[in-house]
Amino acid sequence: MSGRPIRIAPSIACALVLLVASPLAALRQSPEAFAVQIMSPLGRTGITGPVRIVARITVDPRVRLSPVQFFVDGKLVGEDKDGPPYAVEWTDNDPYGTTEIVVQVNDSLGRTARDSIELKPLEVNDSTTVVSTLLEALVAESTGHPANGLKAADFILKEDGADQTIDQVMLDPVPATYTLLVDSSQSMASRMDFVREAARELPVHLRADDQMIVAPFSQTLRAITGPTKDRDTMVGAISAIQAGGGTAILDCLASVAKQLSEIQTRHVVVLITDGYDENSKLTFNEALDAIKSTSATVYIVGIGGLAGMSLAGREFLGRIATETGGKAFFPLKDSQLVDLAGVVAADVQQRYLITYSSTNQNVDGTWRSVSLATTDPTRVVRVKSGYRAPSPPPIHAQIELAIRNTNREFVDVGMDDLIVVEDGVEQKVEAFQEALTSVSVVMILDNSGSMRKDAAQVMTAARAFVDALPAKDSLAVMHFADKAEFAHDLSTKRELSLAAIDDYRADGGTALYDALTLGLDRLKTADGKRVVVVLTDGRDENNPGTGPGSTHSFDDVLASLKESGATVFSIGLGPRVDREKLVQLSDKSGGEAYISEDVASLEANYRRVLENLRRRYVIRYTSTNPARDGAWRKVTITARVPGIVVESRGGYFAPAK
Repeated sequence: MSGRPIRIAPSIACALVLLVASPLAALRQSPEAFAVQIMSPLGRTGITGPVRIVARITVDPRVRLSPVQFFVDGKLVGEDKDGPPYAVEWTDNDPYGTTEIVVQVNDSLGRTARDSIELKPLEVNDSTTVVSTLLEALVAESTGHPANGLKAADFILKEDGADQTIDQVMLDPVPATYTLLVDSSQSMASRMDFVREAARELPVHLRADDQMIVAPFSQTLRAITGPTKDRDTMVGAISAIQAGGGTAILDCLASVAKQLSEIQTRHVVVLITDGYDENSKLTFNEALDAIKSTSATVYIVGIGGLAGMSLAGREFLGRIATETGGKAFFPLKDSQLVDLAGVVAADVQQRYLITYSSTNQNVDGTWRSVSLATTDPTRVVRVKSGYRAPSPPPIHAQIELAIRNTNREFVDVGMDDLIVVEDGVEQKVEAFQEALTSVSVVMILDNSGSMRKDAAQVMTAARAFVDALPAKDSLAVMHFADKAEFAHDLSTKRELSLAAIDDYRADGGTALYDALTLGLDRLKTADGKRVVVVLTDGRDENNPGTGPGSTHSFDDVLASLKESGATVFSIGLGPRVDREKLVQLSDKSGGEAYISEDVASLEANYRRVLENLRRRYVIRYTSTNPARDGAWRKVTITARVPGIVVESRGGYFAPAK
């Protein structure tokens, strides 16, 4: 072809430009969905070491993507330029702080897709004890005056009918946090001036170390001020209260209780209300239990006097005060409200604080009834009716699983795709991530006499497994025939494992159960995920085939499996293999059994073990059953997506007390 230029008519040139540009232009005019979704992690599991951040990107395949960027707390931790699956590894160095993960990508159409999640701090709550209990008691002589100077010997204390020994008696030197819970609903509008005046009087009577929370409410809690020791701040917050809206006394009392549980101090709640609750969703007992759980003393100031408040209103408010060791006031005139601030403060400050160590130290969350009297029966003692023992610490269940389709191919799903049921009760999954912790593997090789003909292929397949195992994983090699023994202990030095395979010699019986017990026992103290990979061509028998080959039984193997928490992958070779036992062992542990009569399949089966170890996930949830009874909890995990099979160990053992 000559170098002469070719002329194209303008109309034809325009047509060519339109022809070339039309696919991209059409895509811009009607773009497909473009989105990023973070698939893992979706919460913290408590696993130490690297965490793999995995994202799924939805985009038209004709559109080019920029490198996918992964940010943790605003810092770029990696990019993925290689296409799906989009992932980077990151080490979670501060699991006890809040962490934000962001994944972002741009496309050739100029669009940006972004997804973010917030990892909540990991909770640590492994033990709780009852230890010491604090009571507040107001003691009056028969004349009505405070009884002063009482000692521990002057009191008679019982808990659930059992005598208790008092550790200490003090006359109220402990600072208190006062929560002023003011009903600011519309029904209080005509009395708000008196209420504000009365409330402003309370800070005057507080001691220097006391603090106050001002909490106006209607249907919900309004803006809360405090806790603060500053009198001007308290008065300013009280002055700013405005009436309006409906009333939900019980709901708001429970909401205050939730906030008070976070403040470790002595609690006094002063509830000012007209007693008309029209909007609460909680029952009376639910609200009462909530406030009692904080050990707060509740004082009630009923607005409207005896005539202005219903009998039911007075009764339920009075019961709250009585059961928390407080007192209810129903002044006949609004003008009397101002005087009550001093009465409440004086009542609080005249109380005895009594501590004792309960004879019942069970951490069971039960209600404990308390009775307190003095050796002088003429005295009147006012004290709360009891307390609730600490609930047992939550059980954070952690389950490892594999996810496949019906063709046994590994597939990716998200946390929301899984349904987790423990002992028939559905659980809420809190965290979901790929299992990337290091693995401790005990590789058990049958070198009984029946393996002699296949020894060369066994050694070749074992070497391939050792070479493919990630460098961070520890490996131990064991041989067994008439007896089981380690060729070397757990190590990341692969030359030890390859040398052990080179020393493989086939001769003798099949001490299979001894080998499994020894391997599982070794893993009880191993780090990370614990795995046994056992290869055998027979059943447990001696060399002549006339009796057992092991001193241990299969029940011993199952006991060691329970204690070690290991996963067992069984590779059975030949027609004489004990298929039933190998399958049972693998199923119970959440592993797999690969049974074949063809020695040529050994390398493929070892590769399946490696793939299984790499393509596993961990979920974490707080069990709805807090009982620390050491019992087995059956856990079934299913997928909401049809055609997906979730494989796991099938449960876990609850911690014992």
